[in-house]
Amino acid sequence: MDADGEMYRTLVEQQQDFLVRFTPEGKLLFVNTAYCDFVGKPREELTGSIFMPATERQYADVIATQMVKLFRPPFCCSVDQWFQTKKGLRCITWSARAVRDESGSVVSIVASGRDTTDTRKREKQIRKRDRQLMLLIENDSRMYYSHTPDQVLEYVSPKIRNLLGCKGRSGKKMWTDYLSDNTANAAGLERTIRACSSGRREPPYRLEMVREDGGRVWVEVSEIPVQKDGKTVAIVGSLIDVTEKMQIEEGMDEAAMLFKTSRGKRDEAGDRRGTARRSPFGFIRSILGRPEEDGDDTAVQDPPRK
Repeated sequence: MDADGEMYRTLVEQQQDFLVRFTPEGKLLFVNTAYCDFVGKPREELTGSIFMPATERQYADVIATQMVKLFRPPFCCSVDQWFQTKKGLRCITWSARAVRDESGSVVSIVASGRDTTDTRKREKQIRKRDRQLMLLIENDSRMYYSHTPDQVLEYVSPKIRNLLGCKGRSGKKMWTDYLSDNTANAAGLERTIRACSSGRREPPYRLEMVREDGGRVWVEVSEIPVQKDGKTVAIVGSLIDVTEKMQIEEGMDEAAMLFKTSRGKRDEAGDRRGTARRSPFGFIRSILGRPEEDGDDTAVQDPPRK
């Protein structure tokens, strides 16, 4: 063997990655030392054996589908091969390319592989945590979202889409597209803008939003600016539907105004007639349809006039 051949052999045999070459039918033509050590078999036993049967049955169809790409442009593919070894179930990520003759026919396939078991396990754990996190988020009373400093939506939870009656993918991309023309929304938008510029959290605020069907809902918003290198890169926030709470508050305000007006008229009439003034409890009972009983000690008698 000449010097160049020896150099290439050294490069191949000293690789930590696995190097193989096999026919289009899947018979191994060459395996390097790293691959032999990994599967625990000598080169003589592996050479001429079938490459893919080592794969776990549940992954075989996926690999076969990917390897079809080796026989048409771009004549390369990347696959994960899971199989049992002395160390247990392991994953090798292969990058394969077809070797073609002058006529363009595939005569063999070369592939390099690397044990990515630990990486795949970490990715699986991350996906599991993400699913658990999303389960917690979507079952919380709050509804979550995020948008850029320019108000472009990046994430909207399914619960918000349901609240706004969104069907499928909404064409709305800006957070402000969901806001009504209520002048009360201006104060909330000012707080978002301040949070983006200052990087500091603003107090919660309320917004009136428009549903897809034209209905309107009130939400209470809590936001936190996300900073990177001293610059706000996103706003993450949560919503609570306070529509019913707003209706109750408006009803209480109206009742208070009605009570104030009615009490003034009653006091004025009582002063003219010298009769007893009723307490606020009596007025509230009248609103609720519960008349005062005789002898109710909530009535306040006017002092005798001199």
